[in-house]
Amino acid sequence: MALWMKSFLVVCSILISETSLAKNMILIIGDGMDDQQITAARNYLHGAQGSTILDTLPVRGAVQVLTQDETQPKTPLYVADSANSATAMATGVSTSIGRIGTSANADKDLTNLTELAIKKGLKTGLVSTAAITDATPAAFVAHVNQRGCQSPKRMDQYESYGDLVIDCALDLKSNGGLGSISEQLVDSQIDVLLGGGAKFFKLKNESKSQTLIEQAQLNGFDVAFDFDSAQNSDENKKLLGVFDKKHLEVKWQGTGGRVAEKPQFSILNWFHKYLGSVSLPDEMKCEPNPEYAQRNTPSLKAMSELALTRLHNKGGFFLMIESASIDKQSHKRNPCGSIGEAEQLFETVQLALDFAKDNPDTLILVTADHGQAAQIIPNGSMFNAYGVPISTPGAIARLQTPEGGVMAINYATNEFSHEEHTGVNVPLFANQNVKDKNGEDLIKPLIQQRDIFSLVKTYLEL
Repeated sequence: MALWMKSFLVVCSILISETSLAKNMILIIGDGMDDQQITAARNYLHGAQGSTILDTLPVRGAVQVLTQDETQPKTPLYVADSANSATAMATGVSTSIGRIGTSANADKDLTNLTELAIKKGLKTGLVSTAAITDATPAAFVAHVNQRGCQSPKRMDQYESYGDLVIDCALDLKSNGGLGSISEQLVDSQIDVLLGGGAKFFKLKNESKSQTLIEQAQLNGFDVAFDFDSAQNSDENKKLLGVFDKKHLEVKWQGTGGRVAEKPQFSILNWFHKYLGSVSLPDEMKCEPNPEYAQRNTPSLKAMSELALTRLHNKGGFFLMIESASIDKQSHKRNPCGSIGEAEQLFETVQLALDFAKDNPDTLILVTADHGQAAQIIPNGSMFNAYGVPISTPGAIARLQTPEGGVMAINYATNEFSHEEHTGVNVPLFANQNVKDKNGEDLIKPLIQQRDIFSLVKTYLEL
């Protein structure tokens, strides 16, 4: 080959390498965001014939959520929690309920996407409207046998409430472990951590030598307790921003703080279930939650925008964003809280899409960790024509929608103070379908939750 041709090829190679785009991954998780939650939010925010930003994404699939029984490894459970489902996405391994980054039975630490990304030299970040020590963000950095081990105070036979005892004694640093979730966060090399959970970082570390805030600062974090401070933090340092004592406030609530309520039966119904009448709860609307403004709560979009600003670089990044209170408000039977939180997720997806327009090698995945209580039901039973009192066995909220309808949302997983998760498949959305080295689509119509780990790993070449 002629010398000029060799020189030409070398120059071309250099130009291609210098202009090649960094690969970025934005994984957005709506906690508890199954199709019922998306439909309720779509109906309220955009109308029955409207669409959300999720409906515009070109790729959609479904994700099968898998959970192991802790005591019987070969026996599946059919309903997950956020800890084991987030662990499956973060590590590619299905585990048991409550575990953070550890395997069922063997209690083996599992390598997660954040660790792999850091090892490759990518920037990394976690953003959540929950405490940053909560199950979903924790699964992308920490390794403990129980999700409740969020601080040094909660590691050894900690009585949480009722008969629930949290015990991560084997994970204590003094026992050769990595410490509590908050300690592992401040010990990490993650570039950006944004969310709630300030109370966990104001405690002393396991050795009582310093607070976790001081430990974070020694490890190169700029620590901020309000969003203005976070925005003005030192860009040459890592950033830990914790903007509320525990979880961040939600934007919306029901009229006067109302949530779903039980239907009321007349006295005659006590004598026979087909006698008397039933009264459904009064209709309500969604209104601003005053606590959201009073606490100067940053939006999920604002936190995510700050994270993108800090992470954007020539080498690429991995960012996990969680809209946590779709789930948390469903536990409380508060559909307005969930809908307002879903709106925050939609706004953040639009932010991510705008970023991807200028950075084409950015893959955006939007999914959920598990299903959740909240079911859209008729506003008055279809069987009322039979002339007997009929209603849901659970609690119901009847929302007056902006388009003039009444949307009835039912909560009926139990009779306890809080609702429970459900065992449905969850959706997966993406801004593009990507291929592996063999040219095959990475995003299939139906995947298992642990496949998300492989998908991200393959795309970022971790």
